[in-house]
Amino acid sequence: MDTSKIKNNTVKQAIEAFQSSDIKKWSSLFAQDAILLDDGNPRDLKEFSTHAITIENFVSIDKVEDHGNSIYGAFHSDEYGDFKAYFKFHFNKEGKINKLEIGQAKY
Repeated sequence: MDTSKIKNNTVKQAIEAFQSSDIKKWSSLFAQDAILLDDGNPRDLKEFSTHAITIENFVSIDKVEDHGNSIYGAFHSDEYGDFKAYFKFHFNKEGKINKLEIGQAKY
């Protein structure tokens, strides 16, 4: 999958780590107190980072917004099937991801 549309280097690293199920690299990009919201609902980031990352991935990146912080695309989950999804990354002042919003996208 082509990640060249992603201009934010940390987001690009995160998506590439997610795509390759590299839990160690993925986790290293997050702040200790980072939170995850799934369709607006709090979800356990550690569980997501060790389970979902192994069974889910973007099939394509359809658009990138918010200066490269928001990714939209076709998504596959072994558990939930195929759908459009978004990942919206937010950063603390140290440049670590401190909030990740994920969910089904409508575009």
